[in-house]
Amino acid sequence: MVNTRLPKTRRWKLGAALALLFLGSAPAAAEHPVATPDDLGGPVFTPLGAERSGNATGSIPAWDGGIITPPDTYEPGRHETDPFPGDTVIYTVTADNLDQHSEHLSEGQKALLQAYPDSWRMNVYRTRRTASYPDWVYEAVRENARLAELSTEGKGGVRNARVSSPFPIPETGVEVIWNHNLRWRGIRVKRTNGKAAVTRKGRYSVVLAELDIGFPYGVREPTPFTRKYPNLMIGYRSRTIEPSFLAGDGGLIIEPIDQTESARKSWLYNRALKRVVRTPTFGYGMPGADTDGLRTVDEFELFNGSPYMYEWRLLGKRELLIPYNSYRIHSSDLKYDDVLHRDHVNPELVRFELHRVWVVEGRLKDGMRHVYSRRVFYVDEDSWQISVSDSYDLEGGLWRTAMAHGLNYYTVPVHLSTLEVFHDLEEQRYYVDGLDNRRAPYEFLEGADPREFSPNALPYYVR
Repeated sequence: MVNTRLPKTRRWKLGAALALLFLGSAPAAAEHPVATPDDLGGPVFTPLGAERSGNATGSIPAWDGGIITPPDTYEPGRHETDPFPGDTVIYTVTADNLDQHSEHLSEGQKALLQAYPDSWRMNVYRTRRTASYPDWVYEAVRENARLAELSTEGKGGVRNARVSSPFPIPETGVEVIWNHNLRWRGIRVKRTNGKAAVTRKGRYSVVLAELDIGFPYGVREPTPFTRKYPNLMIGYRSRTIEPSFLAGDGGLIIEPIDQTESARKSWLYNRALKRVVRTPTFGYGMPGADTDGLRTVDEFELFNGSPYMYEWRLLGKRELLIPYNSYRIHSSDLKYDDVLHRDHVNPELVRFELHRVWVVEGRLKDGMRHVYSRRVFYVDEDSWQISVSDSYDLEGGLWRTAMAHGLNYYTVPVHLSTLEVFHDLEEQRYYVDGLDNRRAPYEFLEGADPREFSPNALPYYVR
Protein backbone atom coordinates (compact mmCIF):
# COMPACT_ATOMS: atom_id res chain seq x y z
CA MET A 1 0.00 0.00 0.00
CA VAL A 2 1.27 3.47 -0.87
CA ASN A 3 1.39 5.88 2.05
CA THR A 4 -0.02 9.18 0.81
CA ARG A 5 -0.05 10.84 4.22
CA LEU A 6 2.36 13.77 4.43
CA PRO A 7 4.96 13.88 7.20
CA LYS A 8 3.75 15.99 10.11
CA THR A 9 6.29 18.76 9.65
CA ARG A 10 5.13 19.30 6.06
CA ARG A 11 1.46 19.00 6.99
CA TRP A 12 1.77 21.78 9.59
CA LYS A 13 2.94 24.21 6.89
CA LEU A 14 0.44 22.96 4.33
CA GLY A 15 -2.42 23.21 6.83
CA ALA A 16 -1.67 26.86 7.50
CA ALA A 17 -1.48 27.61 3.78
CA LEU A 18 -4.79 25.90 3.08
CA ALA A 19 -6.43 27.77 5.92
CA LEU A 20 -5.41 31.05 4.33
CA LEU A 21 -6.93 30.03 1.00
CA PHE A 22 -10.33 29.66 2.67
CA LEU A 23 -10.35 33.02 4.40
CA GLY A 24 -12.69 34.50 1.82
CA SER A 25 -14.25 37.71 3.09
CA ALA A 26 -13.74 37.03 6.79
CA PRO A 27 -12.94 40.43 8.34
CA ALA A 28 -9.46 41.02 9.71
CA ALA A 29 -8.29 37.47 9.10
CA ALA A 30 -4.53 37.44 8.89
CA GLU A 31 -1.57 35.20 8.42
CA HIS A 32 -0.16 33.70 11.58
CA PRO A 33 3.13 31.98 12.42
CA VAL A 34 3.14 28.19 12.31
CA ALA A 35 4.70 26.18 15.12
CA THR A 36 6.31 22.78 15.48
CA PRO A 37 6.00 20.73 18.68
CA ASP A 38 9.44 21.87 19.83
CA ASP A 39 8.30 25.49 19.55
CA LEU A 40 5.52 25.12 22.12
CA GLY A 41 6.37 26.97 25.31
CA GLY A 42 9.26 28.76 23.62
CA PRO A 43 9.78 32.44 22.84
CA VAL A 44 7.29 32.52 19.94
CA PHE A 45 4.46 30.22 21.04
CA THR A 46 2.73 29.55 24.35
CA PRO A 47 2.53 25.96 25.65
CA LEU A 48 -0.98 25.67 24.16
CA GLY A 49 0.05 26.92 20.72
CA ALA A 50 -1.06 30.56 20.92
CA GLU A 51 1.11 33.39 19.66
CA ARG A 52 3.11 34.58 22.65
CA SER A 53 3.65 38.10 21.28
CA GLY A 54 1.12 40.89 21.27
CA ASN A 55 -0.30 42.50 18.15
CA ALA A 56 1.23 45.32 16.15
CA THR A 57 -0.83 48.08 17.79
CA GLY A 58 -0.27 46.89 21.34
CA SER A 59 -4.00 46.46 21.97
CA ILE A 60 -3.31 42.76 22.54
CA PRO A 61 -0.35 42.25 24.88
CA ALA A 62 2.14 39.42 24.98
CA TRP A 63 1.21 36.36 27.04
CA ASP A 64 3.35 36.35 30.19
CA GLY A 65 2.15 33.09 31.74
CA GLY A 66 -1.30 34.20 32.83
CA ILE A 67 -2.51 34.29 36.43
CA ILE A 68 -0.84 31.57 38.47
CA THR A 69 -1.60 32.74 42.02
CA PRO A 70 -4.74 34.26 43.57
CA PRO A 71 -4.80 38.02 44.23
CA ASP A 72 -4.53 39.31 47.79
CA THR A 73 -8.27 40.01 47.85
CA TYR A 74 -9.19 36.35 47.39
CA GLU A 75 -10.51 34.45 50.43
CA PRO A 76 -10.37 30.63 50.32
CA GLY A 77 -13.83 29.12 50.11
CA ARG A 78 -15.29 32.23 48.47
CA HIS A 79 -15.92 33.25 44.87
CA GLU A 80 -12.90 34.34 42.84
CA THR A 81 -12.38 38.08 43.24
CA ASP A 82 -11.49 40.43 40.41
CA PRO A 83 -7.69 40.71 40.10
CA PHE A 84 -8.12 43.99 38.20
CA PRO A 85 -10.66 46.09 40.14
CA GLY A 86 -9.02 49.32 38.99
CA ASP A 87 -9.47 48.66 35.27
CA THR A 88 -11.82 51.11 33.58
CA VAL A 89 -13.70 51.12 30.29
CA ILE A 90 -11.47 52.14 27.36
CA TYR A 91 -14.32 52.55 24.87
CA THR A 92 -17.88 51.36 24.32
CA VAL A 93 -19.30 49.78 21.18
CA THR A 94 -22.94 50.65 20.47
CA ALA A 95 -25.37 50.42 17.58
CA ASP A 96 -24.36 53.97 16.64
CA ASN A 97 -20.64 53.27 16.25
CA LEU A 98 -20.49 49.55 15.43
CA ASP A 99 -19.30 50.32 11.89
CA GLN A 100 -16.09 51.74 13.38
CA HIS A 101 -15.47 48.44 15.19
CA SER A 102 -16.99 45.94 12.75
CA GLU A 103 -13.66 44.21 12.05
CA HIS A 104 -13.61 43.13 15.71
CA LEU A 105 -17.22 41.93 15.89
CA SER A 106 -18.93 38.72 14.82
CA GLU A 107 -22.09 38.92 12.73
CA GLY A 108 -24.11 37.87 15.76
CA GLN A 109 -22.59 40.57 17.92
CA LYS A 110 -23.48 43.17 15.30
CA ALA A 111 -27.04 41.86 15.12
CA LEU A 112 -27.37 42.02 18.90
CA LEU A 113 -26.32 45.66 18.97
CA GLN A 114 -28.81 46.45 16.22
CA ALA A 115 -31.61 44.50 17.91
CA TYR A 116 -31.34 46.42 21.19
CA PRO A 117 -29.81 49.80 20.27
CA ASP A 118 -31.14 51.62 23.33
CA SER A 119 -29.91 49.21 25.97
CA TRP A 120 -27.19 46.80 24.78
CA ARG A 121 -23.61 47.99 24.56
CA MET A 122 -20.18 46.42 24.74
CA ASN A 123 -17.83 47.95 27.29
CA VAL A 124 -14.26 47.24 26.24
CA TYR A 125 -11.45 46.98 28.77
CA ARG A 126 -7.71 46.52 28.62
CA THR A 127 -6.82 43.08 27.28
CA ARG A 128 -5.30 40.80 29.89
CA ARG A 129 -4.23 37.34 28.72
CA THR A 130 -4.81 35.60 32.03
CA ALA A 131 -5.40 32.00 30.90
CA SER A 132 -3.04 29.53 32.58
CA TYR A 133 -2.83 25.84 33.46
CA PRO A 134 -0.62 23.51 35.52
CA ASP A 135 2.78 22.70 34.04
CA TRP A 136 1.92 19.02 33.62
CA VAL A 137 -0.99 20.01 31.37
CA TYR A 138 1.41 21.96 29.17
CA GLU A 139 3.70 18.93 29.00
CA ALA A 140 0.81 16.72 27.88
CA VAL A 141 -0.20 19.19 25.15
CA ARG A 142 3.35 19.19 23.80
CA GLU A 143 3.23 15.39 23.69
CA ASN A 144 -0.16 15.54 21.95
CA ALA A 145 1.33 17.78 19.25
CA ARG A 146 3.69 14.95 18.32
CA LEU A 147 1.38 11.95 18.65
CA ALA A 148 -2.33 12.81 18.40
CA GLU A 149 -4.30 11.84 15.30
CA LEU A 150 -7.92 12.06 14.24
CA SER A 151 -9.97 8.89 14.47
CA THR A 152 -12.05 8.32 11.30
CA GLU A 153 -11.42 11.91 10.22
CA GLY A 154 -12.67 13.23 13.54
CA LYS A 155 -16.10 11.61 13.33
CA GLY A 156 -15.46 9.47 16.36
CA GLY A 157 -12.67 11.18 18.20
CA VAL A 158 -8.90 11.19 18.47
CA ARG A 159 -6.14 8.71 19.12
CA ASN A 160 -2.90 8.98 21.09
CA ALA A 161 -3.94 12.06 23.05
CA ARG A 162 -4.30 12.68 26.75
CA VAL A 163 -5.15 15.32 29.36
CA SER A 164 -5.99 18.30 27.12
CA SER A 165 -6.29 19.69 23.59
CA PRO A 166 -4.82 17.20 21.10
CA PHE A 167 -3.93 19.57 18.25
CA PRO A 168 -2.18 22.73 19.51
CA ILE A 169 -0.92 23.26 15.94
CA PRO A 170 -4.24 22.81 14.10
CA GLU A 171 -4.42 22.14 10.39
CA THR A 172 -8.18 21.73 10.00
CA GLY A 173 -11.38 23.02 11.49
CA VAL A 174 -12.33 19.72 13.07
CA GLU A 175 -9.01 19.69 14.94
CA VAL A 176 -9.90 23.03 16.51
CA ILE A 177 -13.29 21.61 17.50
CA TRP A 178 -11.56 18.71 19.24
CA ASN A 179 -9.23 21.16 20.96
CA HIS A 180 -12.33 22.78 22.44
CA ASN A 181 -14.03 19.49 23.31
CA LEU A 182 -10.96 18.06 25.03
CA ARG A 183 -9.48 21.22 26.56
CA TRP A 184 -8.43 20.78 30.17
CA ARG A 185 -11.20 21.76 32.59
CA GLY A 186 -9.85 20.20 35.75
CA ILE A 187 -10.36 16.63 36.88
CA ARG A 188 -13.62 16.92 38.78
CA VAL A 189 -15.80 19.95 39.48
CA LYS A 190 -18.78 20.30 41.79
CA ARG A 191 -20.89 23.40 41.49
CA THR A 192 -24.35 24.86 41.90
CA ASN A 193 -25.69 25.94 38.54
CA GLY A 194 -28.60 28.22 37.70
CA LYS A 195 -30.24 28.57 34.31
CA ALA A 196 -33.08 30.75 33.11
CA ALA A 197 -35.04 31.42 29.93
CA VAL A 198 -35.94 35.10 29.97
CA THR A 199 -39.21 36.20 28.33
CA ARG A 200 -39.66 39.26 26.14
CA LYS A 201 -41.04 41.08 29.17
CA GLY A 202 -38.00 40.21 31.24
CA ARG A 203 -39.62 37.56 33.39
CA TYR A 204 -37.81 34.38 34.33
CA SER A 205 -37.71 31.42 36.69
CA VAL A 206 -34.33 30.06 37.69
CA VAL A 207 -33.85 26.30 37.59
CA LEU A 208 -31.14 25.49 40.12
CA ALA A 209 -29.21 22.24 40.16
CA GLU A 210 -26.16 20.76 41.81
CA LEU A 211 -23.71 19.45 39.22
CA ASP A 212 -20.93 16.92 39.67
CA ILE A 213 -18.73 16.62 36.58
CA GLY A 214 -15.78 14.27 36.21
CA PHE A 215 -13.19 14.64 33.44
CA PRO A 216 -11.30 11.34 33.45
CA TYR A 217 -9.54 12.26 30.21
CA GLY A 218 -7.89 15.12 32.08
CA VAL A 219 -6.10 13.13 34.79
CA ARG A 220 -2.34 13.31 35.10
CA GLU A 221 -1.90 9.58 35.74
CA PRO A 222 -4.29 6.62 35.23
CA THR A 223 -6.82 6.09 38.02
CA PRO A 224 -9.47 3.44 38.78
CA PHE A 225 -11.91 5.76 37.02
CA THR A 226 -9.89 5.93 33.80
CA ARG A 227 -9.08 2.24 33.84
CA LYS A 228 -12.77 1.39 34.06
CA TYR A 229 -13.74 3.94 31.39
CA PRO A 230 -10.73 4.34 29.04
CA ASN A 231 -12.90 5.98 26.36
CA LEU A 232 -14.73 8.35 28.71
CA MET A 233 -14.45 12.09 28.24
CA ILE A 234 -17.00 13.26 30.80
CA GLY A 235 -19.15 11.81 33.54
CA TYR A 236 -21.91 14.31 34.35
CA ARG A 237 -24.57 14.00 37.00
CA SER A 238 -27.08 16.56 38.22
CA ARG A 239 -29.61 16.99 41.01
CA THR A 240 -32.34 19.65 40.68
CA ILE A 241 -32.96 21.65 43.85
CA GLU A 242 -35.21 24.49 42.63
CA PRO A 243 -38.04 25.10 41.82
CA SER A 244 -39.84 22.84 44.26
CA PHE A 245 -41.90 20.99 41.65
CA LEU A 246 -38.68 19.83 39.96
CA ALA A 247 -36.62 19.29 43.10
CA GLY A 248 -35.45 15.72 43.48
CA ASP A 249 -35.16 14.99 39.77
CA GLY A 250 -31.72 14.06 38.47
CA GLY A 251 -29.71 13.06 35.45
CA LEU A 252 -26.59 11.23 34.37
CA ILE A 253 -24.63 11.53 31.12
CA ILE A 254 -21.70 9.40 30.06
CA GLU A 255 -19.84 11.10 27.21
CA PRO A 256 -17.27 9.02 25.29
CA ILE A 257 -14.33 10.40 23.36
CA ASP A 258 -14.57 8.10 20.35
CA GLN A 259 -18.25 7.74 19.46
CA THR A 260 -17.49 5.06 16.89
CA GLU A 261 -16.73 2.80 19.86
CA SER A 262 -19.71 3.80 22.01
CA ALA A 263 -22.42 6.43 21.86
CA ARG A 264 -23.36 9.00 24.47
CA LYS A 265 -25.53 7.43 27.17
CA SER A 266 -27.95 9.26 29.44
CA TRP A 267 -30.38 8.45 32.22
CA LEU A 268 -32.99 10.41 34.16
CA TYR A 269 -34.18 9.91 37.70
CA ASN A 270 -37.83 10.87 38.13
CA ARG A 271 -38.79 11.73 41.68
CA ALA A 272 -42.45 10.82 41.17
CA LEU A 273 -41.68 7.41 39.66
CA LYS A 274 -38.70 6.84 41.97
CA ARG A 275 -36.84 5.09 39.23
CA VAL A 276 -33.99 5.60 36.78
CA VAL A 277 -34.99 5.65 33.11
CA ARG A 278 -32.62 5.31 30.18
CA THR A 279 -33.31 8.14 27.77
CA PRO A 280 -33.29 7.83 23.97
CA THR A 281 -30.77 9.68 21.83
CA PHE A 282 -29.89 12.88 23.62
CA GLY A 283 -27.80 15.37 21.71
CA TYR A 284 -27.19 17.38 18.57
CA GLY A 285 -30.08 19.66 17.57
CA MET A 286 -32.56 18.55 20.21
CA PRO A 287 -33.77 21.35 22.53
CA GLY A 288 -31.80 21.42 25.75
CA ALA A 289 -33.59 20.61 29.00
CA ASP A 290 -35.16 23.63 30.74
CA THR A 291 -34.11 25.97 27.91
CA ASP A 292 -37.60 26.75 26.57
CA GLY A 293 -36.24 25.79 23.15
CA LEU A 294 -33.66 28.59 23.14
CA ARG A 295 -30.59 26.34 23.05
CA THR A 296 -29.81 22.96 21.55
CA VAL A 297 -28.21 20.10 23.45
CA ASP A 298 -24.97 20.43 21.51
CA GLU A 299 -24.70 24.13 22.41
CA PHE A 300 -23.83 23.42 26.04
CA GLU A 301 -20.38 25.04 26.35
CA LEU A 302 -21.29 26.55 22.93
CA PHE A 303 -20.45 23.18 21.37
CA ASN A 304 -20.16 19.64 22.63
CA GLY A 305 -20.36 16.10 21.32
CA SER A 306 -19.36 14.49 18.07
CA PRO A 307 -18.60 16.93 15.23
CA TYR A 308 -19.48 14.46 12.47
CA MET A 309 -22.71 16.16 11.28
CA TYR A 310 -20.80 19.12 9.86
CA GLU A 311 -18.09 19.78 7.31
CA TRP A 312 -15.59 21.97 9.13
CA ARG A 313 -13.33 24.63 7.64
CA LEU A 314 -10.56 26.48 9.42
CA LEU A 315 -10.88 30.10 8.31
CA GLY A 316 -7.74 31.35 10.01
CA LYS A 317 -7.33 33.77 12.91
CA ARG A 318 -8.64 37.24 13.61
CA GLU A 319 -8.95 39.70 16.47
CA LEU A 320 -12.35 39.74 18.15
CA LEU A 321 -14.00 41.39 21.13
CA ILE A 322 -14.93 38.55 23.46
CA PRO A 323 -16.09 38.31 27.09
CA TYR A 324 -13.01 37.78 29.25
CA ASN A 325 -11.92 38.07 32.88
CA SER A 326 -15.62 38.01 33.73
CA TYR A 327 -15.18 38.32 37.49
CA ARG A 328 -17.76 41.07 37.82
CA ILE A 329 -20.67 39.00 36.50
CA HIS A 330 -19.33 36.07 38.58
CA SER A 331 -19.53 38.03 41.85
CA SER A 332 -21.25 36.45 44.84
CA ASP A 333 -22.60 39.89 45.79
CA LEU A 334 -25.03 39.97 42.86
CA LYS A 335 -28.68 38.98 42.83
CA TYR A 336 -30.24 37.39 39.77
CA ASP A 337 -32.09 40.64 39.02
CA ASP A 338 -28.74 42.42 38.94
CA VAL A 339 -27.62 40.12 36.13
CA LEU A 340 -30.77 39.42 34.12
CA HIS A 341 -32.29 42.42 32.37
CA ARG A 342 -35.22 42.29 29.97
CA ASP A 343 -33.49 41.72 26.62
CA HIS A 344 -29.98 40.76 27.69
CA VAL A 345 -27.71 40.52 30.69
CA ASN A 346 -26.70 43.74 32.42
CA PRO A 347 -24.08 45.29 30.10
CA GLU A 348 -22.37 47.03 33.03
CA LEU A 349 -21.37 43.61 34.38
CA VAL A 350 -19.83 42.39 31.12
CA ARG A 351 -16.15 42.88 30.33
CA PHE A 352 -15.12 42.66 26.68
CA GLU A 353 -11.48 42.43 25.63
CA LEU A 354 -9.74 42.17 22.28
CA HIS A 355 -8.22 38.71 21.80
CA ARG A 356 -6.98 36.59 18.92
CA VAL A 357 -9.35 33.78 18.03
CA TRP A 358 -9.37 30.86 15.64
CA VAL A 359 -12.38 31.03 13.30
CA VAL A 360 -14.06 27.73 12.40
CA GLU A 361 -17.08 27.29 10.15
CA GLY A 362 -19.28 24.21 10.12
CA ARG A 363 -21.75 23.49 7.31
CA LEU A 364 -24.33 20.75 7.70
CA LYS A 365 -23.51 17.70 5.60
CA ASP A 366 -25.95 16.44 2.99
CA GLY A 367 -28.35 13.96 4.53
CA MET A 368 -27.80 15.17 8.10
CA ARG A 369 -30.60 16.68 10.16
CA HIS A 370 -30.04 19.59 12.50
CA VAL A 371 -31.74 22.92 13.16
CA TYR A 372 -28.57 24.80 12.14
CA SER A 373 -27.34 24.75 8.56
CA ARG A 374 -24.20 26.69 9.38
CA ARG A 375 -22.25 27.52 12.52
CA VAL A 376 -19.31 29.83 13.05
CA PHE A 377 -17.18 29.48 16.17
CA TYR A 378 -14.62 31.92 17.51
CA VAL A 379 -12.13 30.04 19.67
CA ASP A 380 -9.87 31.80 22.17
CA GLU A 381 -6.24 31.07 21.22
CA ASP A 382 -5.09 31.03 24.86
CA SER A 383 -7.58 28.46 26.19
CA TRP A 384 -9.15 26.66 23.19
CA GLN A 385 -12.56 27.60 24.57
CA ILE A 386 -15.23 28.70 22.12
CA SER A 387 -15.97 32.26 23.22
CA VAL A 388 -18.54 33.33 20.61
CA SER A 389 -20.78 31.36 18.26
CA ASP A 390 -23.12 32.42 15.46
CA SER A 391 -25.74 29.94 14.25
CA TYR A 392 -27.74 30.04 11.01
CA ASP A 393 -31.14 28.54 10.21
CA LEU A 394 -31.92 26.11 7.39
CA GLU A 395 -32.56 29.01 5.00
CA GLY A 396 -29.12 30.43 5.73
CA GLY A 397 -30.26 33.36 7.87
CA LEU A 398 -28.54 34.37 11.10
CA TRP A 399 -30.71 32.96 13.88
CA ARG A 400 -28.83 32.81 17.16
CA THR A 401 -25.67 34.09 18.76
CA ALA A 402 -24.02 33.02 22.00
CA MET A 403 -21.15 34.11 24.21
CA ALA A 404 -19.20 32.36 26.96
CA HIS A 405 -18.02 34.61 29.78
CA GLY A 406 -14.66 33.15 30.72
CA LEU A 407 -12.30 33.72 33.62
CA ASN A 408 -9.29 32.10 35.26
CA TYR A 409 -10.16 30.02 38.32
CA TYR A 410 -6.73 30.84 39.62
CA THR A 411 -6.59 28.47 42.58
CA VAL A 412 -6.25 25.58 40.11
CA PRO A 413 -5.44 27.37 37.68
CA VAL A 414 -7.86 26.77 34.80
CA HIS A 415 -9.75 28.98 32.36
CA LEU A 416 -13.49 28.21 32.31
CA SER A 417 -16.75 29.91 31.49
CA THR A 418 -18.72 31.22 34.45
CA LEU A 419 -21.82 32.06 32.38
CA GLU A 420 -23.08 31.23 28.90
CA VAL A 421 -25.62 33.52 27.25
CA PHE A 422 -27.66 32.45 24.21
CA HIS A 423 -29.69 34.94 22.16
CA ASP A 424 -32.48 33.98 19.77
CA LEU A 425 -32.60 36.93 17.39
CA GLU A 426 -35.94 35.90 15.90
CA GLU A 427 -37.77 35.29 19.17
CA GLN A 428 -36.04 38.29 20.78
CA ARG A 429 -35.40 36.22 23.88
CA TYR A 430 -32.34 34.90 25.64
CA TYR A 431 -31.27 32.05 27.87
CA VAL A 432 -28.47 31.88 30.43
CA ASP A 433 -26.67 28.87 31.86
CA GLY A 434 -24.18 29.04 34.73
CA LEU A 435 -25.67 31.47 37.26
CA ASP A 436 -23.73 30.92 40.47
CA ASN A 437 -24.14 34.23 42.28
CA ARG A 438 -24.78 33.91 46.01
CA ARG A 439 -24.06 30.21 45.82
CA ALA A 440 -21.09 28.14 46.91
CA PRO A 441 -18.03 28.57 44.67
CA TYR A 442 -16.81 25.85 42.35
CA GLU A 443 -15.19 22.94 44.17
CA PHE A 444 -12.28 21.43 42.25
CA LEU A 445 -11.44 17.85 43.21
CA GLU A 446 -8.64 15.49 42.24
CA GLY A 447 -10.55 12.32 41.40
CA ALA A 448 -13.77 10.33 41.41
CA ASP A 449 -14.89 6.80 42.11
CA PRO A 450 -16.28 5.41 38.82
CA ARG A 451 -19.12 3.84 40.75
CA GLU A 452 -20.44 7.33 41.53
CA PHE A 453 -21.08 7.95 37.83
CA SER A 454 -23.33 4.98 37.20
CA PRO A 455 -27.11 4.66 36.80
CA ASN A 456 -27.27 2.46 39.90
CA ALA A 457 -25.78 5.25 42.00
CA LEU A 458 -27.98 8.01 40.58
CA PRO A 459 -30.94 7.57 43.01
CA TYR A 460 -28.60 7.80 45.99
CA TYR A 461 -26.97 10.94 44.63
CA VAL A 462 -30.31 12.64 43.97
CA ARG A 463 -31.72 11.85 47.39
